[in-house]
Amino acid sequence: MKSFCRAHVFSRLMFITLAVSVSGLCGCSGGAVEGSKKQKSPATINGVAITESELRESAADDLESIELRKLRNDSSYARAEHEALQEALDRLVEEKLFTLEAAEQNISKEQLFDREVRQKISDPAEEEIDRVYEANKTRVNRPKEDVADQIIMFLRDQNEKELREAFVRQLEQKYKVVRNLEPFRFDIKTAGHPSIGPDAAPVKLVLFSDFECPYCRSFSDTLTEVVKSYGDRVQLVFRQFPLTSIHPNAQRAAEASLCAHDQKRFWDMHDVLFDNQRNLTEENILTQAQLLDNFNMEKFKACLASGRYKSEVQKDIRAGYAAGADSTPTAFINGLYVSGAQSYESLAAIIDKELSSHDSETK
Repeated sequence: MKSFCRAHVFSRLMFITLAVSVSGLCGCSGGAVEGSKKQKSPATINGVAITESELRESAADDLESIELRKLRNDSSYARAEHEALQEALDRLVEEKLFTLEAAEQNISKEQLFDREVRQKISDPAEEEIDRVYEANKTRVNRPKEDVADQIIMFLRDQNEKELREAFVRQLEQKYKVVRNLEPFRFDIKTAGHPSIGPDAAPVKLVLFSDFECPYCRSFSDTLTEVVKSYGDRVQLVFRQFPLTSIHPNAQRAAEASLCAHDQKRFWDMHDVLFDNQRNLTEENILTQAQLLDNFNMEKFKACLASGRYKSEVQKDIRAGYAAGADSTPTAFINGLYVSGAQSYESLAAIIDKELSSHDSETK
């Protein structure tokens, strides 16, 4: 398996639906006032009507785009609302814990924070500065000497954050904090989609990806590492999310992968498509598919020519929008939203927490 694209493709306009308000105004009228009137056609030409169905068929692509944006915006709103509540709860818990501890020690909250956090912040070692610089050298495009002070400030801020979080965890144990606000999870369907790992795995990592996206390609290596490290404790599920507005060949590549899935060769085709990401024309896909051992090319060609999986790819796209995906790669770990090509360490932190919760519940 190889890697997965982070692309900014959709605007963040929020659509406000008025249907509920309108129905509320009419709900007690005792019947439709205009029900007896014959509905007019949208337009006529020489007395010949343009029908509503013709109009909607002509506007189908635009209407679909609007519907997809509405799905994404609704889910993004729900996630953002929950995140705001979670952040507010974290602030309230921390503030009350600091108040309790400061009162117990008969000092101010500022003095407590200074003693337990600020005074423990250490300057980063040169190796840490080098590590951060090397990881960002291409993007920064400046000599290390020019950005060393910023890197040091970044690492000190990071150290302060870690110390603060560690102290808060210590206080939470001392004062028996119980958190009942569950994290926001999306219900992402996995059955029938290409996967690695057992269906009974306690952690399901569902990925929405685009074969023409370079970020998706690189992310694939990270996911390969995750799968190897966690074995049967994690199931990786692949769902299609081709960004056709910027990746013209992504739709057909997605269909090709599902045609290969018919022969239980999805992951082989997955690798072929990512390895040839710069040339995903249908002609080249067929050329590369011929290199696969024990692969029925006639069956594959017939499947691809039929367009059998075009609607399945569209279903995946709608599912991605409904879960708030606005770029690729987008992943969901047991329904938890994870945007972008995250590092192995970031994914592992979430997975480990999910596994810990699962293990404690099953004891």
